[in-house]
Amino acid sequence: MSERILLVDDERAIVDAVGYALRSEGYEVETSENGERALARAVEDGFDLVVLDLRLPGLSGIEVCRRLRERSDVPILMLTARDAEVDRVLGLESGADDYVTKPFSMAELISRVRSILRRRRLDRAGGAGATLRVGGLSIDMLRHEASSEGRPLHLTPSEFRLLALLAQEPERAFSRREIMRHLWSSDFVGDERACDIHVSNLRRKIESDPSRPERLLTVRGVGYRLAAV
Repeated sequence: MSERILLVDDERAIVDAVGYALRSEGYEVETSENGERALARAVEDGFDLVVLDLRLPGLSGIEVCRRLRERSDVPILMLTARDAEVDRVLGLESGADDYVTKPFSMAELISRVRSILRRRRLDRAGGAGATLRVGGLSIDMLRHEASSEGRPLHLTPSEFRLLALLAQEPERAFSRREIMRHLWSSDFVGDERACDIHVSNLRRKIESDPSRPERLLTVRGVGYRLAAV
């Protein structure tokens, strides 16, 4: 059965071009040009991926992303303007998994879509089936659940994969590019700034004081490591 993608953009040329490219890859694609209708369909119809433009009329893409993440863990790939740094930050903070900036190459977009869907299939298969424990953190790879000091953590798919990666080798420093390559299994890892935002989001959920992290630490000039505390 083909994986289903919801493409949300109010630019007809982009909808036609991207829709054609995704269908040529064998995906089932449905489209929407309206944020409110897209949100309703994404929640009700069980898509495998939402490709979402953040600059939508009416209900903005940021708000669609935020509301959708509250009700679903479906992966979200944002489409943003090249100069819209604020949009990218807000989108990732609202729960989006990754972004592609316009204008983009179709090869890059297809590669990013393949990577996200590959990761989703692995998540559904339960990964390695092990439970990782680092200090007070517990990561159940089979159930795709995590907890801190016995308290359940409500993580987005990207936050869970990030935590699981770092927990596999506690105290090891991972570079930003290495982290992004792991998250998407792709050479098209985009702006490594996305890594920093995912880390910031994760810190808010696993640190008692995110402004003074004790678990997820920055390694200056390298990237990040998970401390066994």
